[in-house]
Amino acid sequence: MRKLRLREESDLSELTLFLIQGVVRYLDQLRPSDSQRGFTLSQLFAIFAFGSCGSYSGETGALVRCNNEAKDVSAIIVSFGYPFRLHRIPYEMPLCDDDSTSKTMHLMGDFSAPAEFFVTLGIFSFFYTMAALVLYLRFHNLYTENKRFPLVDFCVTVSFTFFWLVAAAAWGKGLTDVKGATRPSSLTAAMSVCHGEDAVCSAGATPSMGLANISVLFGFINFFLWAGNCWFVFKETPWHGQGQDQGQDQGQGPSQESAAEQGAVEKQ
Repeated sequence: MRKLRLREESDLSELTLFLIQGVVRYLDQLRPSDSQRGFTLSQLFAIFAFGSCGSYSGETGALVRCNNEAKDVSAIIVSFGYPFRLHRIPYEMPLCDDDSTSKTMHLMGDFSAPAEFFVTLGIFSFFYTMAALVLYLRFHNLYTENKRFPLVDFCVTVSFTFFWLVAAAAWGKGLTDVKGATRPSSLTAAMSVCHGEDAVCSAGATPSMGLANISVLFGFINFFLWAGNCWFVFKETPWHGQGQDQGQDQGQGPSQESAAEQGAVEKQ
């Protein structure tokens, strides 16, 4: 079981490395004027981010062996997944008494806030990049002629960059808490039957968190992609043109003064 889980995580790591290498090669060919290509990458990795987080599911478990010979070994398997409201996930804890058979328990913790924020941000990013690409490709003249569109686009892009940083960090912390709450040792620690002398508890199935780990990686990749898009969109705004005009005026000023002085010397 452990070898199979390590193999799955290795395959996911190789797939992630392949995707990152492809992105690096793509960015090497990216020209600063191709802002729509940057939004295409953001759209693609937004799908990867909310897809890998929203589709995650795992299992944890434990084994309970009662000292009473009348009861066999009980295997507890608990399935969990997005949106990680663990306190609502029930499981049956076996009892080693002769009077009762089991007791309903629940996992501990509610980590739905960072997970849902992460997935929601990915969905909104996907729809915004779709709308931005339509505006760039179909209404490019309107985008360049109306100076308000680049300014709004730049402000929204900066906002998405900040939100991706917050979402990736928050979900990374939330995933760490999910791992702690779903360990088999945490499961046995929460069961009262494991603290007495009537039963012996041991670890069962350990959840594989490879897909969830990759979702955090995709979150930070989205942050860097949106940060790069900020520069491309900024070049379309009037602020970038004003900076270039001021630089040209400062460069032409001394040259004009030196030409006038040279002409005065020649007349003398």
